[in-house]
Amino acid sequence: MQKKIMIVDDDPDILITIRELFESEGFEVFTVPCGEDCIQELENGFKGVILMDIMMPHMDGWTTIRKIVIKGLNKGNIFFMISDKDECALKSDDLKQYIKNFINKPFDTRQLLQTVKEYFIKPK
Repeated sequence: MQKKIMIVDDDPDILITIRELFESEGFEVFTVPCGEDCIQELENGFKGVILMDIMMPHMDGWTTIRKIVIKGLNKGNIFFMISDKDECALKSDDLKQYIKNFINKPFDTRQLLQTVKEYFIKPK
């Protein structure tokens, strides 16, 4: 898998912070502010790690993941959910098989980087 990551979050500060973190480590980084844009990038062929915020306007992260699965766009992608720890436990039972990790805000950027990097070095 190429070192590609997509950050889906409506908070521009989060998008900038995570983009800079992963670009400095040689990742190709895509940032999108909403679930609709995430789906569009997947339809355009994106394959990699997706950091999905749960709480977003219009379409939350759970709904976005459900639509991705229905469209068959989950194949070849690794999903991490990012949000407050109380939100990570909600509405996830039917999606647990697609979510590799939950990352609680606020997060330690070094730990986030290490957690994501592990998925690029694991044997397939």
